[in-house]
Amino acid sequence: MKNFFKSPRLMTAGAMLAAIAAVLMFLDFPVPFLPSFYKIDFSEIPVLIGAYAMGPVAGVIIEAFKILIKFLIKGTVTAGIGELANFLIGLSFILPASIIYQVKKTKKSALVGLCIAAVCNIVAGCLLNAYLLVPAYAKAFGGMERVIGGAAKANSSITGMTTLILFGTIPLNVIKSVIASVIVILIYKPLSRVIKGFNTENKK
Repeated sequence: MKNFFKSPRLMTAGAMLAAIAAVLMFLDFPVPFLPSFYKIDFSEIPVLIGAYAMGPVAGVIIEAFKILIKFLIKGTVTAGIGELANFLIGLSFILPASIIYQVKKTKKSALVGLCIAAVCNIVAGCLLNAYLLVPAYAKAFGGMERVIGGAAKANSSITGMTTLILFGTIPLNVIKSVIASVIVILIYKPLSRVIKGFNTENKK
């Protein structure tokens, strides 16, 4: 990790990945059967690539800059609470996957790591939505009843916080985790060449 701060190439690569991730955050889109404020984006993919290539700590830095870039461009309606929750939810996926991969850099290890990361992401998403994100959005947009009412328009089964988590948060994070995992596995071979290039520089 020390080489990350000493190497202009690694720092530039990290900055580029953070910028790409931030752009992908803006290209989010809703899912028809989920509440409109729950949207899918693919921003964790470049962050995970960075974490695989340069280590988990680099992944944390890239994730932080991704959130910071979005914050600076778009601002916040939740006094930073939404951004903090998004950062933590992102780390719940990035860290388990990259840490497990660093232990043994094989395709099998990457797959196992992504499966464990998906579970961590779903659990973290449920807790942070219930205790941080949804309350913050409720405060910003007219109260919990209004938020739940809006969610119920997409899915009539949503009648409160518990059902919002069951029929909104969990499906959202399952879909995001599966899509991100599949894409990462599909680009594993070219990704491994990128990692080899970074590792070669780290040994210099």
